[in-house]
Amino acid sequence: MQTHIKFFDDLTPGELLDICIARIKVFVVEQNCPYQDIDHHDRASWHVWLGDDAGLAAYCRVLPAGETFEEVAIGRVITLRRGLGLGAKVLREGISVACEKFAAKTTVLEAQTYARGFYEKAGFVAFGEEFLEDDIPHIKMRLSFE
Repeated sequence: MQTHIKFFDDLTPGELLDICIARIKVFVVEQNCPYQDIDHHDRASWHVWLGDDAGLAAYCRVLPAGETFEEVAIGRVITLRRGLGLGAKVLREGISVACEKFAAKTTVLEAQTYARGFYEKAGFVAFGEEFLEDDIPHIKMRLSFE
């Protein structure tokens, strides 16, 4: 399993297509949630994924401070091959990118509430009230490095 880390402008058309297919498969089709997954924030993001000869296995994007939140943010965390620890691994890689590329002191994300425990295992702490986004319960979470 290889780790890939690329800024949007450095993605090949094939890599971008694989990322789009994976995100739509999980967030739109599996979750039966029609919404605009691909957005202009992708252009400002570092894209992190795990893959092998069988294709993309896990993915997340890392956004600079000020793009969607005041802090550096991680988003669109997905795992296509579940039960193998790949989600935790790609999240750790995303956290490393937040620190290395953006010198993050903290990073935030909006987790689907059912996945709260997954993010807590990585050190994230929930803050604020639960809210609905596209009719799916979410909670804001923060990881501090100081």
